[in-house]
Amino acid sequence: MLKQKSNGLKIITTPIKSTQAVTVLVLVGAGSRYETKSINGISHYLEHLFFKGASRYKNAAEVSFAIDSVGGDFNAFTGKEYAGYYVKLSADKKEIAFDVIGDMMLNATFLPEEIDKERNVIIEEFNMYQDTPMYQVGWDFERLLFGDQPMGWDQIGIPDIIRSLNRDQFLDYKRKLYTPDNTVISVAGNITEEEVEALVEKYFPFQNETCGVTPTPYQPIPSKRRVILQHKKTEQAHLILGTEGIPANHPDEYVAKVLSVILGGNMSSRMFLNVRESKGLSYYIRTQTDDYSDVGTLATSAGVDLKRVDLAVEAILEEYYKIAQERVSEAELQKAKDFMKGKMVLKLEDSEEYAHLMGKQALLYPEVKPIEELFKKVDAVTVEDIQRVSQQLFQQDRFHLALIGPFEDEAHFEELLKK
Repeated sequence: MLKQKSNGLKIITTPIKSTQAVTVLVLVGAGSRYETKSINGISHYLEHLFFKGASRYKNAAEVSFAIDSVGGDFNAFTGKEYAGYYVKLSADKKEIAFDVIGDMMLNATFLPEEIDKERNVIIEEFNMYQDTPMYQVGWDFERLLFGDQPMGWDQIGIPDIIRSLNRDQFLDYKRKLYTPDNTVISVAGNITEEEVEALVEKYFPFQNETCGVTPTPYQPIPSKRRVILQHKKTEQAHLILGTEGIPANHPDEYVAKVLSVILGGNMSSRMFLNVRESKGLSYYIRTQTDDYSDVGTLATSAGVDLKRVDLAVEAILEEYYKIAQERVSEAELQKAKDFMKGKMVLKLEDSEEYAHLMGKQALLYPEVKPIEELFKKVDAVTVEDIQRVSQQLFQQDRFHLALIGPFEDEAHFEELLKK
């Protein structure tokens, strides 16, 4: 049940009687889409600083002790469109979750010494991703696809900006974005709506402030560049090959999701069977969508033998073109639908996943749809829909390739995309 307070704060409660756990998740509209280039990475940096101490829990050790002492889990994350903070614990300890998150959200101190210490931590996190090409290649792909605008920027930022950010900038950013009208508190698990409302009232006494920043709309940037190559000595090439996809809440959103399952969503998908099993071209391979408010992606990622990258690119393209040209069977479509719904059910056994699903909708979308409505969207996808969207997306001039490995000739890979 979704409720909105007079100050704009949204509270959504999902009671789950079959669990003994509760997840309290706070989502805030903050991420690279809310940043300018001079502060790119501030959303992610700020996410770290909230855990460094506030009013009732003075430092990171006290925050950790409060949750660890009752066997709970806590963490945070920053995406392009929102940041999230959650505590998950036993239902009989639920008040601790509200207390800890409420304190950090409203009373974080951002002490200068903590800012400086965390600066080094984030630089090391940046370095970690640089040394983990199967993750880094995803950021490279979106930078190539979306260009030099907030949608194309990495959430973590770049070292020079990370080193330059100061306390006044953090306080200003928090003041402008961490407002009740830009915040959703999503609670799922063994808890009632009345309990949630009372605990929010007690631990989240927001001031009547309004958000002072709006996300930058996505603007397609015409570019002839369709390959981004990061030269690195690796034992395996890591690539992502795909196209701009379907945004969230678009009528074809779930068509694209089902399409991605057919192509590379599981171990009986086309990419897995034809590229990995039949041709032995990769170790991992998967196709998936990312669905943002006004743009999306559909892409296949793979870890490939260095000597057979060309063959892998050609094989992935072959699967894209084949599904656009030849209709899938009703049996293959139904298998993908059943797989997708089954995975959704399994994920929603977890109160954390349920809180995230409901909270994200409440923050970003015009309405919150229950899981039954999402199932209906999956069931409504037809064979004709799959072919229509495939033909729309899988056109030669739409494909983009991000690649990390010991290669230098981008023009060579540009030519591969034209075959």
